[in-house]
Parts: sequence; structure tokens; C-alpha cells
Amino acid sequence: MQYDVTVIGSGPGGYVAAIRAAQLGLKTAIVERYNSLGGTCLNVGCIPSKALLDSSEHYHAAHEKFAEHGIKISNLGVDMPQMIKRKNEVVDQTVKGVQFLMKKNKIDVFYGHGTFTSPTELHVAMNEGEDQTISSDKFIIATGSKPITPDFMNYDKNRVITSTEALNIDKVPKRMVIVGGGVIGLELGSVYARLGTEVEVVEFQDRIIPTMDKDCSKELMRALKKTGVKFHLKHKVTDVKGLKTKVKVSVEKRDGGEGFEIDADYCLIAIGRRPYTNNLGLDKAGVALDDRGRVIVDDHLRTNVPNIYAIGDVIRGAMLAHKAEEEGVFVAETIAGQRPHVDYNLIPGVVYTWPEVAAVGQTEEQIKEAGIPYKVGKFPFKALGRARASTDTEGMVKVISHADTDEILGVHMVGPRTADMIAEAVALMEFRASAEDAARMSHAHPTYTEAFKEAALAATGDRALHV
Repeated sequence: MQYDVTVIGSGPGGYVAAIRAAQLGLKTAIVERYNSLGGTCLNVGCIPSKALLDSSEHYHAAHEKFAEHGIKISNLGVDMPQMIKRKNEVVDQTVKGVQFLMKKNKIDVFYGHGTFTSPTELHVAMNEGEDQTISSDKFIIATGSKPITPDFMNYDKNRVITSTEALNIDKVPKRMVIVGGGVIGLELGSVYARLGTEVEVVEFQDRIIPTMDKDCSKELMRALKKTGVKFHLKHKVTDVKGLKTKVKVSVEKRDGGEGFEIDADYCLIAIGRRPYTNNLGLDKAGVALDDRGRVIVDDHLRTNVPNIYAIGDVIRGAMLAHKAEEEGVFVAETIAGQRPHVDYNLIPGVVYTWPEVAAVGQTEEQIKEAGIPYKVGKFPFKALGRARASTDTEGMVKVISHADTDEILGVHMVGPRTADMIAEAVALMEFRASAEDAARMSHAHPTYTEAFKEAALAATGDRALHV
């Protein structure tokens, strides 16, 4: 079976690459080892976690805020099986949407495990039916990533779990330990904290979401503490023992000192993800990996084998679904002879807790380390009329601009709907706008986005109007 392009992996990067290649007139196939399209993101990542985050957010609002709004509720409770059922329905609808897109774009789908036998051939061990051999002019590796689960943590998928199993707990746990204070751990930890679980986060670094701006870390931690989440910063887990109905987690200070033990219903391992390159036959294709198991690519996302490309979590850079999508389009257009471009500095990062965290560009720490002269403007949501109206007053918007040119270098937000608000900052920064440009744009009143305008005003010379 001969194709112009064959994509291995059907996550956001893979299926978007396949669609764009097909749009450009290339005969395209996609190979997926599971019987469901969409990869980690659609099946056990972004989509199901956001479904549970929304459900738990509704419950928490009813429990904590409805009375303030004059809404009386009696016999409020959590129906966890129904919450999981709704989450599964959302996943099913989304996966079916991707299946439709494959048919619409005349992309051949092979459900099975693909293994290179040469740079131009792929053997597919089909999940059903006879195995297939695919010949292709170009290949795109888009196989994604898997959670990192160190041996000493004794990952058993029962009481010692990853994000995958955390999405299917059918009874609200009394207590949960989260190992890792990054995006995945905090999002899932906040789901259960809102539902009444005692959540304790163990983080090796001196702050949560350590790759984001320090002000964001402080704001989010303050908010999460109010929901009952307990933090052990500068601590490490030394042992995890999963029993039939509970787990024992041994913790000690990172820099030495007495340790302690936490008994919990579950221990969620959320210390990062590793690229999935197992059993792909990359050695037979001659594809090189780095010391972290990532596929090595050049600026065109081409591997050392000229006809094989790689995108998403299997290569360098942030492990983000939308980063993989951009790279999928980039590679498809490159193969078709176009000259696309991806600005990695302007790929936003989001944490879907409540308040949400969103950022684009450089952090203040990075700018300072680079020796770039800069100005900072901040505006708190508590000073915003729209936020007071919805009782969402936690957080702030921070705009950093160049001290001499006023070009916006970074925007960092903690607050309501900042995941959507950050798109305005991305658009402005794509056109290299100044803080004054943002400050002079009319923003509808009352809206959350006024906080961005006010922070931009503050960055242009302490001109914020409402604080």
C-alpha cells in the first residue's frame, strides 16, 4: 500500500498533520495503535480532565458560592459514577468527531502498532485482521508521550496511579497524595479537592508550576490553599507502598531532615512525561534519539533520515497539544513545498485550575537573566467590576514590556477565564505590539479582559485607572 505521507500516532499533532497533508493533495494514511483516535489528549488527557474540572467546578460553586448569590440548595451531593459517565460521553463525542474528519478528508486509518522495517516501509500489526505493510514517501512520527513512573514508586494502577487512572475513580477519595506540583498534578488535584478530598501535594522545587512566572506560582498556591490543598514544597518522595485499599507515601525534606509518612486512598504520580518511542523500529529506519529518548530533529522538524519527520511530545520543547498541532501543520506544509513558520516563544501555556493560569512569552525571571531592560504592569482581579459581579476576584494580570521599545515581552495571568483571555496577548505579540498598543485598545465593559488593558496601562508608566 503506497502513500505520499503516513502519520504514526493520531493525537492532536498526528491527526492535524494528516488533515493538512490531505488538504494539500497528498495521499495520506494514519496509524494508531489503540482502537480509538485522538491519542492521550482526547482519550485520557486534555478533554476528559477538562470535563471533570468543569463538573467539579459546578459542584464547588454550588457548595461555596450559591448561598452568596441567593440560591438555596438542599441535599447537595456528588454522584461520581454520573460524573465519570458524562466525561466518557464527552470523550466519545470528540473521538467520533476525529473519525468523521478522517473520512471527510479521505485519510486511510490503520488501527495497529506500526514498526519501521526500513526508512520507507512500516509494518502494522493490526488490532483486527491481517497485518499490513505500508510504503510511504514521507513519514511523520507523532507517537506522543507516557507518564514517568519511577520503579521505586511502585505504580500499580490501583492505589498508585497516574493521570490515566485518576480520570476513572468512581468514589470520592477521602485523601490523596499528589507527587509533583506541575500542571497535571494541580489540575487533577483541584478536581478532587473541590469534591471534598484532602489533597496533599509534594513538590521537589521551592514552588508549584515552577516553569511559569513566580507571581503566577504565588497567586495559584494562595488560591488552592483556600480550597484545602496542602503543600510540601522542597520535599521529595522516597517510597510508595500501594496496598489493597490504601497507600503509604514516605516523604522527606529535599535538603535533609526528618521524614514523615502520609496514609492516603491514592497516590497520584505527576512528575512529568517521557516520549513514547518504544518498539517503533527506529533503529531499522536509522532515526537518532537524544539522551532523553526524544527524536532528534532539525529546524524543519526533519530527523537525520531525510524522509522522516517528528512532531509533538516525541521531540524537544513543551509537551502541549496545541504545540503539536502547530508542528503537524508545519510539517505537512513543508512536505508540500511551502515555507511555514512556528514561533515557539508565542505558544501559550495554560493551567485549568480555578482560578486558571495562562501565560505567553518570557517570564520575568528569564528576562532578568537575559539582562533585558524591562517594565512591569500588574492589575488585580479584585479591582475589576466584572470579577466582583461573578465573585471571581482572585488573581492578577501581569504585562512585561521592554523598557526602551515598550514591546510586550511576556503576559502572565491568574484568574477567571484567563485560558481564553491569553489569546489576545498572543495575537498582539505576534504583531510585536507595545504595551501602549494594548492599553489604547477599547475593551468592552464589564469584562475580564479589562484586567489586561489595565495591566498594559500600568506597564506604560503607572497609568492603570482602576487601582
